[in-house]
Amino acid sequence: MTGMMRYLAIAALAAMMGMGLAACEDDPGPAEEAGQNIDEAMEEAGESIEEMGESLEENAEGGSDGY
Repeated sequence: MTGMMRYLAIAALAAMMGMGLAACEDDPGPAEEAGQNIDEAMEEAGESIEEMGESLEENAEGGSDGY
């Protein structure tokens, strides 16, 4: 899980940097909008992966009693 958390941290950092750069411009061009969409998609994917990992961990902890 450590590798996945590292990947999520890097994706979150990239998203924050992208949003910081986007705030500097008043009228973003098409490339900037595409980058923002990619950042948002990466952030959502990271959150989904993290939730899935937490769910798997909870299931693993709960399932070990009966087996």
